[in-house]
Amino acid sequence: MGIVQVSSETAFQNDAEEIYDFVTDPRNWVKVYPGTEIIEGVDELPLKVGDIWHEAGNSPQRYSWRLITAERPWRWVFQSHGPLAHNREDGSGGYAGIMTISYSFLSPGVGITLFHRSMTVEVPKGAELPPGLIRNFEPKYIDQYHAAVGKALNS
Repeated sequence: MGIVQVSSETAFQNDAEEIYDFVTDPRNWVKVYPGTEIIEGVDELPLKVGDIWHEAGNSPQRYSWRLITAERPWRWVFQSHGPLAHNREDGSGGYAGIMTISYSFLSPGVGITLFHRSMTVEVPKGAELPPGLIRNFEPKYIDQYHAAVGKALNS
């Protein structure tokens, strides 16, 4: 098995509940996450454990996600559902593996929330990763995401 993991955290001067509510609505990802252009399947909030939704960019590929942990305002974890980067039109293709993304929200002091994002992909030994996926494991992309979240929350 091959495992790739990246994580980063940023201190915000926002309440954990405010950050949690914003980032756990996948429809907001199109505003703050580079490459996300389409979110489908989010009809009601808050999402519940077991709910599935879909994310796509400007390519024919999409990722399907299933919520596996929701503890407001402390932790939110979602995991890929089905093949990674499968065809968004008919669900065919894609790559073997499991991607898990976790958010945690910690308050080390009054008026401060540490927003931590961790992304892990696990693939079978010898598996090929989708083109461009490894680029998403550069910490700078989490930091850019966090900066965009901060801007959206405070503008």
